[in-house]
Amino acid sequence: MLIKIYEENPNSKAINQVINILREGGIIIYPTDTVYAMGCDALNVRAVEKICKIKGINPQKSNLSIICPNLSNISEYAKVSNPVFKLMKRNLPGPFTFILNATNSLPKIYKNRKEVGIRIPGNKIILTLTEELGNPILTTSVRDKDDFMEYCPDPELIDEAYGNIVDRVIDGGYGGLEPSTIVDCTGEEIRIVRQGKGELIEL
Repeated sequence: MLIKIYEENPNSKAINQVINILREGGIIIYPTDTVYAMGCDALNVRAVEKICKIKGINPQKSNLSIICPNLSNISEYAKVSNPVFKLMKRNLPGPFTFILNATNSLPKIYKNRKEVGIRIPGNKIILTLTEELGNPILTTSVRDKDDFMEYCPDPELIDEAYGNIVDRVIDGGYGGLEPSTIVDCTGEEIRIVRQGKGELIEL
């Protein structure tokens, strides 16, 4: 089912509807500052497992990413050194996924790889949802079901393809076609492992 939410002024009634779905373990599709993404309450293991099944993701072999509302609570879910924190502060909110070492606060399903991707997109809809939920939101990009290499920017077409699989599709306007830039911060050196939207501002 499609629900319209305007990024400039997210409707509180619509936001609350989506929050209730997330709290009940539901799956949503929502806009980010890059492509449309599928997500759930990141701390609800059953919901995370459901998304992994829908996307064909093996959580033991794939990095899982979460959206946090701001930098203040990232350290609860990931280990962040001072240089990495400063780098994130310069670039977030923005179209970046920072790969960090996970803490013990995340469910076991995340810890098979001992790493977690952190996103703080520059999109008011998803940031409002994450803040109101009080938990991070799992995020994985939505691709065209007929062409795995293509992203679909049209929420109405996304709803046609996934509306009977997920609990709600948020229409936040046309999305992008370029994914986030992935920055690996787990080693001694910070590495860009996928160049996507956005140019990383280094220290």
